[in-house]
Amino acid sequence: MKLYYAPGACSLSPHIVAREAGLAIELERVDLGAKKTASAKDYRQVNPKGYVPALRLDDGSVLTEGPAIVQYLADRKPAAGLAPHAGTIERYRLQEWLGFLNSEIHKTWGALFNPKTDRAPVVERLATRLQFLNAELDKRPYLLPGGFSVADAYLFTLLNWAGFTRVDLSPYPALVKYAERIKARPKVQEALRAEGLLQEKAA
Repeated sequence: MKLYYAPGACSLSPHIVAREAGLAIELERVDLGAKKTASAKDYRQVNPKGYVPALRLDDGSVLTEGPAIVQYLADRKPAAGLAPHAGTIERYRLQEWLGFLNSEIHKTWGALFNPKTDRAPVVERLATRLQFLNAELDKRPYLLPGGFSVADAYLFTLLNWAGFTRVDLSPYPALVKYAERIKARPKVQEALRAEGLLQEKAA
């Protein structure tokens, strides 16, 4: 399998999931501005939508959209426990979280990367969602009671955008602790390092 990614973009989520699941995966970086892959191919020939992530499967077909990709990867290695079994209420709870993160957090936060965006209403809208998440994660260490899941990989990726978009997370102490806890996971560190997002401490 090959994951098309851009450093720090939402493609970090399936990158983390693949490593947590122990799946062998090839990475190919995408220049989203030029729509070119690292091998100088037109990325729109891979994903006509033009954005990451995209996952090329072993049969040559391509799967797009982060929430679908992370569930696909988790289901390749069920023993890793990254997604509840299909058909269970717990799996629908996972999909509930993925839907919320995708529509309410990702799309709202993503607007802040556009310098032409009127920040005030977007930040206000985002704040109400972060307050909700902060309250939820003040009750338990992960989004699902069963432990770390693909939804946590997604939320961590989104929280990682705070520094790039000048969003202050200090009003949400449970979220800050949560992000630190996820970042400390060895496989998350591997993914961050592979994308050049982890600053190594001087010896």
